Amino acid sequence: MTESVYKVIELIGTSKDSWEKAAAAAVERAGKSLRDLRVAEIAQLDLQLDAKGKIEAYRAKLKVSFKFED
Repeated sequence: MTESVYKVIELIGTSKDSWEKAAAAAVERAGKSLRDLRVAEIAQLDLQLDAKGKIEAYRAKLKVSFKFED
């Protein structure tokens, strides 16, 4: 087996609907500019609130890995 190296980056996706859609948005966007995406790990989930404490957006912080190329 050939050795491989993978790079890990952090992304934050947002959605007005759910954490799942926020995570999917981050992965979808990463796939437009990165090749060979391998794993996306949810690192943190949080909410963006307005001044009255109502939910404005769901946020998902992901660690995404992709194959590192020279």
